[in-house]
Amino acid sequence: MAIPETQKALVFETPGGPIQFKDRPVPKPGPNELLLKMKYSGVCHSDLHAWKGDWARQASMPLVGGHEGVGQVVAMGSNVQGWKIGDYAGVKWLYSTCQHCDYCQDGDDPCCLDQQVSGYTHDGSFQQYAVADAIQAPKIPKGVDLASVAPILCAGVSVYAALQSSGRKAGEWICVSGAGGGLGSLAVQYAKAMGFRVVGVDCGEEKEAFVQELGVDAYVDAAKEKNVAATVKSVTGGGAHAVLNVSTATSAMQDSLDFIRPRGTVVLLGVPGGESNLSVNVHDTVAFCYSVKGSAVGNRKQTQEAIELFGRGLIKCPIKIIGMRQLRQVFELMEERKIMGRYVLDLSY
Repeated sequence: MAIPETQKALVFETPGGPIQFKDRPVPKPGPNELLLKMKYSGVCHSDLHAWKGDWARQASMPLVGGHEGVGQVVAMGSNVQGWKIGDYAGVKWLYSTCQHCDYCQDGDDPCCLDQQVSGYTHDGSFQQYAVADAIQAPKIPKGVDLASVAPILCAGVSVYAALQSSGRKAGEWICVSGAGGGLGSLAVQYAKAMGFRVVGVDCGEEKEAFVQELGVDAYVDAAKEKNVAATVKSVTGGGAHAVLNVSTATSAMQDSLDFIRPRGTVVLLGVPGGESNLSVNVHDTVAFCYSVKGSAVGNRKQTQEAIELFGRGLIKCPIKIIGMRQLRQVFELMEERKIMGRYVLDLSY
């Protein structure tokens, strides 16, 4: 198919500066790369942090953001194997890893110290044509809804990997803190698909109705309850076996340390802007064998498993499709904590 010389892209020029909607050259695929004609891209809270320059490691600007993209292969490099023109592929957070270090060899791709990140250190998916590393790019099955599968490439696989890292088994209680947001709405569903019982914690009746539709066994409204921890422990019969904290609010993370039962695990996934710290009671942590751990995005195998669960119809990604020029409005909603589900950019401008 004909490939144009130029395309439309959303470009972050400076931290927190204007988001430029501009013409850019269509990238040429390197020897190990795919060139994708992009269809859709989810908008992740990490995109907001990248644009604002919130984190200690600054994004490489000027930058095309985005890392939840789905597109069709229209060209590929000379070394690429296992792909053909017309296949559907994804642009995800991990653009590439070294493939040689102990972490890569053990399947811990997200810990590779020589990784490149889509929409952060490497141009991402907020453009009409994008390159993807042929090894890291996930295969998108034929017949799936391309707009809905886009957020699975970061939000979906991230919560799926975090649930696996909790070390819990089916039938146990998982508490999702921030259950009504983009990550939380998927975390609830993946937890249910994996056989867990789920209590969702968030604020407001609107989010209560939303997460109940997604299948939570119980909902705790943090805006109403005077003692959220006591309510979670009452609902779960002594505390959750694990808490998956997808909120970006440090206060919510701190509170979640009190939601678990003895030998329980708190898994931190949401990342706040700027530096943040948690206060851990050492006596209780030792006495009750608590665990607090972090979880980043999943590896290649977990990515394909998360996509497979979606493809089987076990995960419904609640999305709102918008135009490329509306990205700034989504960022505003994120800053106001008004997001429910996931926003997806239609890149067919």
